[in-house]
Amino acid sequence: MKYNHKRSTVVLATAAIAVGALAGCSSGSGDDASASGSGAAAGGTYTWWDPYPQHTEGSDWANRVQQCGDEAGVTIQRTAYDTTALTNQLLLSAQEGTSPDIALLDNPAVSTLASTGALTTTDELGLDTSAIDSNLLAAGVLDGDTYGIPIGANTLALYYNKDILDAAGVDPASITDWDSLNAALAKIADTGNKAITFAGVGTEEGSFQFLPWFWGAGADLTELNSPAAVEALQLWVDWLNEGYAPQSAIQNSQNTAWEEFLDGKTGFVENGTWQVNAAMAADFNTGFITLPAIDGGAAPAPTGGEFIIAPVQSDTSRYDVTRQIIECMTTTDGFVQTADTFAYYIPPTAEAQAAFLDEHPELQVWVDAVKAAKGRTSDNLGTDYPLISEQLWTAVQAAMSGAMSAQDALDAAQDAAVAATGE
Repeated sequence: MKYNHKRSTVVLATAAIAVGALAGCSSGSGDDASASGSGAAAGGTYTWWDPYPQHTEGSDWANRVQQCGDEAGVTIQRTAYDTTALTNQLLLSAQEGTSPDIALLDNPAVSTLASTGALTTTDELGLDTSAIDSNLLAAGVLDGDTYGIPIGANTLALYYNKDILDAAGVDPASITDWDSLNAALAKIADTGNKAITFAGVGTEEGSFQFLPWFWGAGADLTELNSPAAVEALQLWVDWLNEGYAPQSAIQNSQNTAWEEFLDGKTGFVENGTWQVNAAMAADFNTGFITLPAIDGGAAPAPTGGEFIIAPVQSDTSRYDVTRQIIECMTTTDGFVQTADTFAYYIPPTAEAQAAFLDEHPELQVWVDAVKAAKGRTSDNLGTDYPLISEQLWTAVQAAMSGAMSAQDALDAAQDAAVAATGE
């Protein structure tokens, strides 16, 4: 096995802070734990960091991590941080030479760590990624090299209130493109109910929710003011102007949009896999459909979820055991266990998706959505993504508030994105 020792000097990247705690993450709240990195590890101890403080010692997740260590013949010292703290700790530990052997990192931050030279590639570890869905793996690809493996993915779809749709005479199966969606929203609005709500807040969550419409129109993040991009933004503006969406959507987070949906007076809400259980517990009948692209089919929604990564170690002999632990966590059964543990993370391989659907056939829509999804840092955007995203959500805010037209807002966004990225 050949390892690449030519690593660039690791520097703190401010972009990492921008992509920490992003939309679509599974980590919960909790106090940061502290532990030394692998520089302090000795003998048969391997260090592991993840963003799941809600899964404490003795939990199914913690036990599973330890079991993979047992199978590799080592003890795993696990430390849990919240998502933002984990990204910052990984950057700091890379500077100090105390990086953990293995970490679980929010997928948009992978390219940030990789760009500093802090991560090994899957080729260097000898990991086989051929079975991983390429659209999910792409979030961990930078300049042709792959850094880590997705442990699963969550994404967005449209939840609906079946009682409201029935009253409006809307068959959710008939919604296959933007025209049919708009026709359905008009029927719902005619009943006096709110037709749709979403998160348009001026943060990464706003970009996260807008991207399915942006990509679904055929737009590209390197050209924010393309005709397709303008058409996507005009769609949201029209929903506000027609009264299909409430004015609160301009400032809604994903959580507040979900709370609006739970009032029982809203037909649709754009939200994620993580709300499946909450939807089932709602006081009304619910369902979900994939987000439609402008001319039909599933729109590419952005992926949330973590990659399992291996930070660079000065002692490369450790990589063989690291590989064994990662392989243990990424078997077909392992992917399905992860899916069940983290509110229906969809597995990243066809075999694991089939096994998951054997257990949860009602979640086919979410598997289809993930198979059509796209990583925010894909297309080799890497650390440019947070800079572009900020300009995108700024444009969305300006257009929805009426401060600027969709075209003018996106023209300004494109100019600012070019200035910020130098491209």
